[in-house]
Amino acid sequence: MIDFSRVLAMAKEERYALLPVLIRHELQAEPNRLANLSNIAAILYHGMGDVSWAGFYLFDGSDLVLGPFQGRPACTRISTDAGICGRSYTKNDTVIIQNVHEDPDHIACDARTNAEIVHPVRLKNGQKGVIDIDSLQVNRFTAADAALLQAVGHLLETMAD
Repeated sequence: MIDFSRVLAMAKEERYALLPVLIRHELQAEPNRLANLSNIAAILYHGMGDVSWAGFYLFDGSDLVLGPFQGRPACTRISTDAGICGRSYTKNDTVIIQNVHEDPDHIACDARTNAEIVHPVRLKNGQKGVIDIDSLQVNRFTAADAALLQAVGHLLETMAD
């Protein structure tokens, strides 16, 4: 079991170095994709700090469909040409929105959300999607968060079927 109170007590730099190690351990210990994505969402949700939602949207051939997540119930289906998730998926790039209320493309799955970061992912088996992280705090996400999600994306691409 991970003691997230100890993880959150670490400096952000230390914490963000540890989270990919924890995720790598999960991917090495369990071959099941659903179990792995579920635990990765939980590790990010409980380990990043100041996030209100963390999870995956997976491409089903036409839309991004809600996958494993932590947080309040979310939008179940997002078009690839809509929202921040669609933008990240289509551009194949990380998107950081410091104040979602200033972005006309933002889809308000939770009206409390103030900031969002989304990173595209590709699993080892070719499945595509995005990691989506929300925060109640404006200006929550930085280049360090983007680097963390890029590291997680790399692990998913090389280790997760």
